[in-house]
Amino acid sequence: MPQVTFEGTVFSGKGTGKRFVSLPWVTLQIEQKLGFTPYSGTLNLRLTGQELIKRKSLDPKQGITITPESGFLPGTAYRASIQGLECAVVVPDVPGYPQDVIEVISPIYLRGKLGLSDGKKVTVVVTL
Repeated sequence: MPQVTFEGTVFSGKGTGKRFVSLPWVTLQIEQKLGFTPYSGTLNLRLTGQELIKRKSLDPKQGITITPESGFLPGTAYRASIQGLECAVVVPDVPGYPQDVIEVISPIYLRGKLGLSDGKKVTVVVTL
């Protein structure tokens, strides 16, 4: 299966990912479609340079659609791993969503498990 590797810089978000992942219908779809119960939060990564170009290779047709309830917008998830740990990259289909950001969901608290803090570099391997 084709893979894309991203290197991003960890940064703190505004908590929007946490609120989204905690919605029951989102949690259920992640469990059903990705096979894990997500930790209630996301790991935010900022991309620069060549990484921004590679982000364009994330074709929604190759991902897993998170179908929204009324009043919400869809997103696309891609199976991924960080240092061999199962996770997924989620790309919200939200107008104006920054192209230099990817959000990572996982069954575990990645910042704690990997000792990550703002400014650290992380490599994510996405399976298409």
